[in-house]
Amino acid sequence: MLKLMKRYQFLFEELVSRDFKIKYKRTVLGMGWSVLSPLLQLLVMSLVFGQFFAHDQPHYTIYLFCGNLVFSYYKDSTATGMRSLMDNRGIISKINVPKYMFLLSKNVSALINFGLTLCVFFLFVAIDGIAFSPRFLMLLYPIACLIVFNIGVGLVLSALFVFFRDINYLYDVFTLLLNYCSAIFYTVDRFPGWVQTALLCNPVYCYIKYFRIIVLDGDIPSLPYHLLCLFYAVVMVLIGGWIYKKNNHKFLYYM
Repeated sequence: MLKLMKRYQFLFEELVSRDFKIKYKRTVLGMGWSVLSPLLQLLVMSLVFGQFFAHDQPHYTIYLFCGNLVFSYYKDSTATGMRSLMDNRGIISKINVPKYMFLLSKNVSALINFGLTLCVFFLFVAIDGIAFSPRFLMLLYPIACLIVFNIGVGLVLSALFVFFRDINYLYDVFTLLLNYCSAIFYTVDRFPGWVQTALLCNPVYCYIKYFRIIVLDGDIPSLPYHLLCLFYAVVMVLIGGWIYKKNNHKFLYYM
C-alpha cells in the first residue's frame, strides 16, 4: 500500500488540494470556515442546552466542545468519504488507480479541518482554566483510532453508495440518531448503569468519552477501554477493506 501511495503521490496531493478548493470555492473566509463552523455550532448548542445541563457538569463548554469536535470530524470524514468514488467516477473510468486513494484524500481533508479545530479547542481549554499536563499527549491515541475507524466507515459507505444511492439519505437519518446517542450535550451520570454501559456500544461515544476523561477528569482511561477503542477501529477497517476487495471489479459497472 505504501509503495502504491508513493507511486501515485502526485495524484493524491492533487486530490487533496482539489477537495479544499471545491469546498471553499467562492467563500470570503475560505479555510476560516473550518474553524468558524464548529465554533458557531458550539455557540448554538451552548445557548440551547447550557441552561439545562451546565449546572450538572463543570466546564460544560469544554464538555460540549469535546463531543462536538469528535462528532463533527466523524461526520465530515464519513459523509464526504461516502461520495468519494461517485464524485471521481470520471477519473476512475479512465485511469487505473487504487480506488481507496479517493477516499483517503477526503479523509486527509477532514483531518486537516479537525486539526485546525483542535487548536481552537486547546485555546478554549486554556481560557476555561483547565491546566495542561503531559497526559494530553494521550489524546493522540483516540485520534489515531478515530482516523482508522473513519476510514473503515468510509470504505463501507462509499462502496454501498455505488450500488444504492438511497444510502445518502439513510445516512443523514443515521447520523442524526447517532448525534443524540453520543452524549454530546447531556451528561450520562443521570442514567442507570446499564444505559451507561450500553452507550459504550457506540464507537463515537467511546472516543468522545476518552477526550473527556483526559481533559476534564484529569485521568487516563483503563487498559480495557484502550482495547475497546482499538477494537472498533480495527474491526471497522477490516470490514471496509473486505467489502472493497470483494466488490472492486464491480464498481465501474454501476458508476
